[in-house]
Amino acid sequence: DTIFKYLSGSDVEAQYHETIYKTMIMDGLTDVHNKKYLVEALEREIPRARRHDRKLSLLMIDIDYFKAVNDTYGHLAGDAVLKDVAGGLRSRLRPDDILCRYGGEEFAAALPETSLVGALDIAEQLRELIEEHPFQFEGEKIKVTVSIGASELEKEWNVDALFKGADEMMYQAKSDGRNCVRPDRPTESEPESTPDET
Repeated sequence: DTIFKYLSGSDVEAQYHETIYKTMIMDGLTDVHNKKYLVEALEREIPRARRHDRKLSLLMIDIDYFKAVNDTYGHLAGDAVLKDVAGGLRSRLRPDDILCRYGGEEFAAALPETSLVGALDIAEQLRELIEEHPFQFEGEKIKVTVSIGASELEKEWNVDALFKGADEMMYQAKSDGRNCVRPDRPTESEPESTPDET
């Protein structure tokens, strides 16, 4: 009734280094990647996207009125909401997408091989998913929504510029009343414009 497993010293060493590496790239609360990992991933993805002439988009996602959740229900409830939001976002994103906790109540998602129009479709699905999810903590129902900004990699943009573009659109979404996605999705009669043209 007893199972023994043999571990050599090198196995233990490898597990130790794997654990240390994971703590460096993962957010301990939400179990998604941290900002450092996403920045490093984008530094690899941007040159690849340019080399192969592929699209690359970024979403910035902010939980609306998160301070009110902490103030009303307590910080444990706030932590539970962060975990649930992360889980919901991760469940909708594709295997090659990279989700991270950017900081506080903000998340970011890199979407390789995705145009701005495609990113806006995904962002709207994420927004609806969070809005419709029944968040609960110790029997209390908590209404949660998110504001999302999207940007597509432009010529000559670096990592900082890609983040800046998505961040500005996220603040536009918050300014426009929250629980929405910006920029607005172009209509079929309207050609898709770049940020420089708007």
